[in-house]
Amino acid sequence: MGAEPLMAGNSQRRGRTTGSHKKGASAGTGGKNRRSLAGRGATPPADQRTGHPAQRRAAAEARQRSDRARARQRAEETPELLLGRNPVVEALRAQIPATALYVVTGETARITDERITESLHLAADRGLPLLEVGKAEFDRMSGGALHQGIGLQVPPYEYAHPDDLLEAASALDEPPLIVALDSVTDPRNLGAVVRSAAGFGAHGVLIPERRSAGMTASAWKTSAGAAARLPVAQATNLVRQLKAYQDAGCMVVGLAADGDVSLPDLDLADGPLVVVVGSEGDGLSRLVSETCDQLVSIPMATDLESLNAGVAASVTLYSISQSRRPGA
Repeated sequence: MGAEPLMAGNSQRRGRTTGSHKKGASAGTGGKNRRSLAGRGATPPADQRTGHPAQRRAAAEARQRSDRARARQRAEETPELLLGRNPVVEALRAQIPATALYVVTGETARITDERITESLHLAADRGLPLLEVGKAEFDRMSGGALHQGIGLQVPPYEYAHPDDLLEAASALDEPPLIVALDSVTDPRNLGAVVRSAAGFGAHGVLIPERRSAGMTASAWKTSAGAAARLPVAQATNLVRQLKAYQDAGCMVVGLAADGDVSLPDLDLADGPLVVVVGSEGDGLSRLVSETCDQLVSIPMATDLESLNAGVAASVTLYSISQSRRPGA
C-alpha cells in the first residue's frame, strides 16, 4: 500500500495550519479593526494627565494649599503663651481667659519680683493650674522669645459678631464709635489699636478674617489687657460690613494722607462713626477708600509720610473723644 500523497492542509505534523496563507485580514476580524479605529475622546488638559509635569506641579500646589490650611487651623485651635512678667500680671488682673500659668523651675522661689508673686496669687485665686517647667523646655515652648521665666496660656480668642459692637453702644445709650482695620497685619499694631480704642471710649474694633492680624498672644500683650474689656469682631468681607454699618446709620471715615478733611475739622466726630485705619505701607485699599463717606488726614508738622496704624488710631480717637465730651 503506497504512502498517502501530501496535500495542502493534510499534514499530521504538530502545529500544522489549515486554510490559506494569504496575507491580510481574515474573515471575522472587522470588529477588531473598527474598535482600533475608534477615537478615545478629547485629550484631557495637561494638569489632569497622570505623570505629566503640569499634573505633578498641580498636585504639589494642592498639597501645599492643604498643608497651609491645616497649619492655619492648628494655629487657631492651639492655645498660645502670653510671655513676660508685666504682660502676665496685667492679663491676670484684667481677668482675661486663661488655662494655665507656666513658671520656670526656681522662679517661684524668687520673691524679689513682686510681679511673679502677684501672678501666682492671682492664678491661685482663679484656680488656674500652676505648671513648673525647666528653662530649656520653656525656651522651646516660647520659640526662643523673651519670657522672663513666666507665661500664661491663653485659649484661642473668641471674636464678637460685628453687630455686637453696635449693641454695646446701644446698651450705653451712646452713638457708636467703632475702629475698623484694613490690611493691618502686625499683631502689635492691632493690640495698640485695641488699647487706644478702650482708652478713648470706642465700642469695639473690627478686623477682616483674611489678610489681617488676629488676636494672638502678641496682640494680647500689646493691648495690656484691654482686649478683655473691649470686643474685637471679625468681618468676612470688610467692605460689605462697612456698608452694613452705613445702613445702620453710621458714617464711615477713612484715614488717608491725602484726605479731603483735616482731623481737627471733622464735624462727624460726635455722631455714629466708624473710623477705618489702613496699613502703614499701603494705606486704605481702593474698595475700602471708595466706600468711606469721608477721607480724613492727620495734620503733620513735617513731611513724614504716615504714622503706623496704632499711633494714627490713637491720635484720631483722642481728637474724637474731645469732640464727644459733654459740653464740647
